[in-house]
Amino acid sequence: MTIQALGYVGIEATAPEDWAGYGTGFLGLMLAERSAAQLAFRMDDRRQRLLVVPGARDGARFFGWEVADAAALAGLAARLEAAGVPVARGDRALAGQRRVADLIVTQDPLGNRLEIVHGAEVTAEAFRPGRCISGFRTGALGMGHAVLTVPRMADALPFYRDLLGFGVSDYVTNPFHAYFLHVNPRHHSLALIETGQAGLHHLMVELFNLDDVGQGYDLAQGEEDRVATTIGRHTNDFMTSFYARTPGGFLVEYGWGGRQVDVERWTPVEMTSGPSLWGHDRSWGSPEMRAAARRLKLEAAARGERAPVQVLPGNHQLMPGECAWWEMVRAAAE
Repeated sequence: MTIQALGYVGIEATAPEDWAGYGTGFLGLMLAERSAAQLAFRMDDRRQRLLVVPGARDGARFFGWEVADAAALAGLAARLEAAGVPVARGDRALAGQRRVADLIVTQDPLGNRLEIVHGAEVTAEAFRPGRCISGFRTGALGMGHAVLTVPRMADALPFYRDLLGFGVSDYVTNPFHAYFLHVNPRHHSLALIETGQAGLHHLMVELFNLDDVGQGYDLAQGEEDRVATTIGRHTNDFMTSFYARTPGGFLVEYGWGGRQVDVERWTPVEMTSGPSLWGHDRSWGSPEMRAAARRLKLEAAARGERAPVQVLPGNHQLMPGECAWWEMVRAAAE
């Protein structure tokens, strides 16, 4: 697998200054650069993860996907060109602006600008979150995930899966058609949802602490129409999250407890229980889609569908086994 992580995302904004307060005061990002040309936000030791640039529309401007080194970059460029996909070499000015050693630029079949990079810059300056949070789960997993809407799944899936080598984690056919793709142990770094239109549905950032998500939910509820999807838990990546509207109109998923996959042994499956174990009631989408999602969720609950909570070492505390019934259930499961 050549692509290793989603390194950064660029957002075009008609009112970029609206992102300054949203990125820091709500998401908890660190505003590292503020100029007429761009806002650059940090979320870890990288020099930048989210870039907001002024423009005539609101939405995604570019996606920065990482490879290991110069050899991997050259190999992927050759592979794309052999498949008839145009590739341009990024110049030194662009590499400096993106804070990477080198990059190539191409497009996916939907017209999304993809920047394939290596050698992202880090800094010894401590990450200072814009509000009091524990921090973001990034590192080798990348900055999070992006979910794109596509006119037809067949227009985009072969490009990412067969040409770029993304692995399929799982897929959904009801109440919508979607594929979830991984490039590292994060359950998905990219997902494609068939909607009839091309665009950015949402970006996901993952927090270290569940309370960060809950406190973010409190902040979002304090603003009219900020919450787009209520807090809930997904069936496939086990993420506990909610979705908030951004100044650009697309969504940010703010989550905790995401699942990892074994990229060498993973077998994709169709998810038939719907997208969420509980919660995630949507204020968007057709009434039919929302009703179908609710029906699937309630059916899963009636079947007793559950999933283990995903925790990091030191991020949980075991409770004493004081319930004889629970001890019997756990022993039967072993």
